[in-house]
Amino acid sequence: MPPKSTTLPPVLTIAGSDCSGGAGLQADLKTFSAHKLYGMSIVLSVVAENTARVISSYDLPPSAIDEQFEAVFSDIVPKASKIGMLGSEPILECVRENLVRYAPANVVLDPVMFAKNGYPLMPKPVREKLAHILPLCDVLTPNLPEASELVGFEITSLESMKKAAQILYDKGAKSILIKGGHSKQNPQNSNDIFYNGSEFVLLESSRIDTKNTHGTGCTLSSAIACNLAQGKDALSSVRLAKKYVYGAILHSLNLGKGNGPTNHFFGL
Repeated sequence: MPPKSTTLPPVLTIAGSDCSGGAGLQADLKTFSAHKLYGMSIVLSVVAENTARVISSYDLPPSAIDEQFEAVFSDIVPKASKIGMLGSEPILECVRENLVRYAPANVVLDPVMFAKNGYPLMPKPVREKLAHILPLCDVLTPNLPEASELVGFEITSLESMKKAAQILYDKGAKSILIKGGHSKQNPQNSNDIFYNGSEFVLLESSRIDTKNTHGTGCTLSSAIACNLAQGKDALSSVRLAKKYVYGAILHSLNLGKGNGPTNHFFGL
């Protein structure tokens, strides 16, 4: 009997590694698999972390990152790419240059700035230069602290979320999802704001009472990339990704001594 060959849409994560498997490129690859897509990765940093703490982070040299980009884009061109942790100015510039060089489709940027314990995964000099990469991205997914850092003021209300989204759009991001999960004003919900330059859309969702939320930002952004890779528009991709992440948190895994990971394969 001859083999049955098939083709799966390829999706790429450009991110840091989480050895505990709950966040970073490990979470991204699990998300790609859960969406029945072919996952690929470009490693930017190796982070020694678990559910409770970050011990250290080692950044790969730009030459190693350049070669990974060349290996991927010269052979299997992704239908969508997700960018996560950018741990240094040389890494930010290296990724920017490669985005210009290869012009990938459907780029999702999750501006990962802090681990849950406050460890700065994106140092302040990098945060200040993140605007250089925004025009090369199709969807930007900051949470409230990250969006506040990017726009220079504290976001405390729905109106300030809209104001921040407009500023980030003006800086070049084509679509913005500001995630409200860190809201102290409305602790019973985690409502988000989506903006694409023409309309603000309120995406409502209730908050799940659990501490096991390690890697939710990584998972959401990679799920958005999965949906974009399958031809869906940005808003539809975000809606479907939010539904997927809600299920992953609802069925989260009680592992580790800190914030346990979500369950990427709850649907299986």
